[in-house]
Amino acid sequence: MGGLADMLANSMNSSLDGDKFDTSKEDKKKKSSNEIIPKNQHQLVFTYEKRKGKPVTLVGRFYLSDSDKKDVLKLLKKKLACGGSIKEEWIEIQGDVKDKIKTILSSQGWKFK
Repeated sequence: MGGLADMLANSMNSSLDGDKFDTSKEDKKKKSSNEIIPKNQHQLVFTYEKRKGKPVTLVGRFYLSDSDKKDVLKLLKKKLACGGSIKEEWIEIQGDVKDKIKTILSSQGWKFK
């Protein structure tokens, strides 16, 4: 005689047999194309936000491999002495540092709109 779970599973035409369950979710956000283009063909733009009262500068769309994005982030964090992170194709830098980022990246060969 089975337990309560077995009775409920049988009444709903379900089976509790096996030890493998598919719990994967479909990725609802379609990621944009992962094309990798050279840095002189990028058209980087800036956005400025305030999060919890603190300024954040977003630079993006970087169409690079993850390791290249990390290298750019590392360079900016080191030169600006501030924190930052990578969110999809955007690099987030703490503070309102648009002009400084533009001078640093343009000296590295990046293009802006």
